[in-house]
Amino acid sequence: MRQRGSALWINTILVSLAGLGMFAALLMAIRTVNAEREEREHFQRTADTISALAVVGRAALNGETGQRGYLLTLDRRYLVPYQAGRDTLPQALDNLRRLVEDGGRAEEIALVDEVEVLARAKFAEMEQSVALVKRGELLEAQRLVLTDEGQEAMARLREAIRRMEQIELAELRAASSETADAEARVLPILVGLMLLLLIAMIAGARLVARGARAEAEAAQAAEIAKARDRADLLAKELNHRVKNLFAVVLAIVKLSSRDAPEAKPVTESIAQRIQALLKAHEVSQGELDRPMASLRSLVETSLAPYRSDELSAELEGEEVDLPAQCITPLGLVLHEMTTNAVKYGGWSRSGGTIAVNWEIANGDLCLTWREAGAPVTERPRRQGFGSQLMTSAARQLGGTIDREFAEAGALITIRFPLPD
Repeated sequence: MRQRGSALWINTILVSLAGLGMFAALLMAIRTVNAEREEREHFQRTADTISALAVVGRAALNGETGQRGYLLTLDRRYLVPYQAGRDTLPQALDNLRRLVEDGGRAEEIALVDEVEVLARAKFAEMEQSVALVKRGELLEAQRLVLTDEGQEAMARLREAIRRMEQIELAELRAASSETADAEARVLPILVGLMLLLLIAMIAGARLVARGARAEAEAAQAAEIAKARDRADLLAKELNHRVKNLFAVVLAIVKLSSRDAPEAKPVTESIAQRIQALLKAHEVSQGELDRPMASLRSLVETSLAPYRSDELSAELEGEEVDLPAQCITPLGLVLHEMTTNAVKYGGWSRSGGTIAVNWEIANGDLCLTWREAGAPVTERPRRQGFGSQLMTSAARQLGGTIDREFAEAGALITIRFPLPD
């Protein structure tokens, strides 16, 4: 009895640790989503600021071009770009100041003041020379243009615009680096969470078996029956708590995207993988007096949400009972392959098919997943999170996962040893 109580406490601690791990993974995912949203906002603000700077620069350049053309040719048509630049400048300066003041950056606010002073000074010099030409004082206008005042103001204006652009780009690079760091922290936490869940499920199965054996050795037939009832009740309670924990985490993940629509793709991806863990757990806990789960049931459970008359699947293989430690990693792999088939592979088009075959050879289980109906035109160029998840699951199974992308469709081969 003491051993059973001790094992119960250990299992409770493991389930609690798994729950804490899920909560930590959720917080990290939310932080990653927030970092990505802030990066997008920063990128948009930077693009708007650089665009406003370009408008100010073009206004000054157009004004200078029109002024010089009018001075050299006395053709009033050259005043059109000058007047366009003069009319555009106030609105461009207002837009630039609004963008910078919204960000609250003191250094750039000072640069905006400098840009405004220099731009207005340049246009004041140009306006004076144009007025002299209109009055017929051509020599005075040429003397004014030949001074360094206008040229120096234009050079300083360009330098101030260049410094503001450098500041914006540097802040954007810093925001991108922070987002990349947040994304890199998510994967290790999810892998650790899966390991905790696997340990908790194995510990629960061992606890049920140990309790049943202890009761069988300690009492007669009636006592054995009572012991089995208590063991079943304990297992059902543990299974119920684990499923409730999954449900709570799924609810938190889905609620997290309500106030942030841009986070919906990330939260949906996390929810789908948690749902895959739940399905693997339900398959392994289908019958409490059996410590293994059917491979066929696990495959059918993964395919069921999308399988239909238009999207068919063929399963062929002998009856194989999977040990508990193989169910969760294999369930995650099957979920990832099914999702990829629906998004990009054989089930991405109506009429697509998936053929799943398996056999046991020399103590190894060899499962072949073949897709048809959507030819593969290009092999993936990088390894995404799904590929890393499948590689991690293969290591947990002690086997390999090979993927081939032919014109007819994807071909995936999974091979791992079956424990005795």
